[in-house]
Amino acid sequence: MNPHPATLLPAVCALARRAGQMLLEFRRHGQFEQCTKADLSPVTSADLAVDAFLKQALGELTPHWPVLTEEGEQPSLAERAGWSHYWLVDPLDGTGEFITGSSDYATLIALVVDHQPVLGVVYTPHSDRLYRAVRGGGAFCEQQGVSRPLQVRRHDLRPSALTVAVSRHQDLAALGATLSDECRYEWLVCGSSSLKSCLVAEGRADCYVRLGPTGEWDTAAAQCIVEEAGGVIRTLSQQPLTYNRRESLMNPDFITQGDPALPWLQLVRQQ
Repeated sequence: MNPHPATLLPAVCALARRAGQMLLEFRRHGQFEQCTKADLSPVTSADLAVDAFLKQALGELTPHWPVLTEEGEQPSLAERAGWSHYWLVDPLDGTGEFITGSSDYATLIALVVDHQPVLGVVYTPHSDRLYRAVRGGGAFCEQQGVSRPLQVRRHDLRPSALTVAVSRHQDLAALGATLSDECRYEWLVCGSSSLKSCLVAEGRADCYVRLGPTGEWDTAAAQCIVEEAGGVIRTLSQQPLTYNRRESLMNPDFITQGDPALPWLQLVRQQ
């Protein structure tokens, strides 16, 4: 019998914190190597070390469940077809931020059951913020020993301005062309993709529009957290993201949405 995700959450949070401490050590000593992957995204020896640690630790926690990581081997869909439960991990979300000295990076761990994220942990070590959620159990942020529930921002009336989480290097012209001119937009700058989604879960941003490549490991943990906080992550055409249903593990462009009452199909133009 498979354990309930809630019983695994404390151990997963502890593993995320340990991974974060490993990343801090790499940064503190400045001793990490970096190179460029085939898809032209950066990777460092810190990514690989944390990837190996989490793959082993999660494998020991639940020996019968596969562990799929960004930096590890990615089996074909035919090999993955029988996975009812598996871990989906990004050891270092925001590698570019990590390399440049920014603190906006995180470790992401999700449990996917029957193609849906049912447990999500996002840990950013510089600020010691840990976002966590289990399906049906709410979403929370822990920082310096204090835990608080998360809820997306809701509006009594249709707002004249929305707060949008963006990256430091985002093409704001392309983003502006995607957003409807029915509203004004205020930018809230943050590094890693998952942390921007968590800003929506916290109610600090109304949405985060991602234009560009991401993998399923980039969204699964954050999706569980956002959904438990009352929001959703959808494609720009308002379709759900999928997990382990396609040969490719890459996501389409997507939007993390807060208030479900807002007319998102009108606010975000399809490409």
